[in-house]
Amino acid sequence: MQKLITAMDVAKHAGVSQSSVSRVYFEGATVSAKTREKVLAAAKELGYRPNELARSLITNRTKIIGIVMKGIQNPFYPQVLKQFTTTFKSLGYSIMFVYTNNDEIQKEDIDILFNYNVAGVIITDASLSLNAIEDFKRYKIPLVLFNRKIASNDFYSVCCNNLEASKEIAQFLVDKGSSDIIYIAGNQNTSTSKEREQGFTEALTKNNIALKRIGSDYTYEGGYKIAQQVINENGIPDSFFVANDIMALGVLDALRESSIAIPEATKVIGFDNIEMASWPTYSLTTWAQPINEMVNQTVSYLMSEIEEYTGFADNIEVNGILIERKTT
Repeated sequence: MQKLITAMDVAKHAGVSQSSVSRVYFEGATVSAKTREKVLAAAKELGYRPNELARSLITNRTKIIGIVMKGIQNPFYPQVLKQFTTTFKSLGYSIMFVYTNNDEIQKEDIDILFNYNVAGVIITDASLSLNAIEDFKRYKIPLVLFNRKIASNDFYSVCCNNLEASKEIAQFLVDKGSSDIIYIAGNQNTSTSKEREQGFTEALTKNNIALKRIGSDYTYEGGYKIAQQVINENGIPDSFFVANDIMALGVLDALRESSIAIPEATKVIGFDNIEMASWPTYSLTTWAQPINEMVNQTVSYLMSEIEEYTGFADNIEVNGILIERKTT
């Protein structure tokens, strides 16, 4: 078994003190160019790598960002994870991914983050308990809710402007001549789902059109089954607004299996603009969430709070854009 190379080994080989080795690898510490050169040369020769977790016990801080995610079956969130990973890597940070099975983030998920002294946390599609809120504040760990809000406004959140987006989608369909519209909703206990439904309902009411709502679960299978149900029981409306793209793709496949012409017989609009939405097979009209700007807002806030924790909270809403393709 190969011997673990320690900072003491490097110090001895370089002819410097162990504290000099530590300063070389400690961000912001003062060390002479000559000492740095000697330490790095010795470390390279011996194959030494600094232990980030051990260093965190001293500094009480790592260069790790925790990301908690539930909806990995929704392609929107892997796209988000990829963007965060790339951005934080360019800043010298690593990502700790925590998958949660539950709508509410669990104590064991929180404990993982705290045990590794993460520098900051991003929670995408899970909610926080009161105890979790108190823990994050007590330990002064900056937190961003991404594509989510909580009513208490305890934390910084970054979202697409879901309310205005869904109003524009409704008006777009009305302007296309639609008056018989089915809205396929997502998980009702999320802020995104509530706001999309609220905006869509308000815009339809303004145009004297009643909302026809069917609840689903933000999955491909959910969208597919709902569309089959509508085909078998209710007949086909002139339009569907589906609360996210992956459900909308399920709706499209179910409609096409029944030889229903799109957009001639019915139109379909999704939400998110996942990569699959632009595939020629689907060419889905959708609302593009501004992922780049949302990620940049999140990263900017976290870097600022990591530098100096303030606990500042705000709800940031970023405008997206409607992308019209062949399904309308």
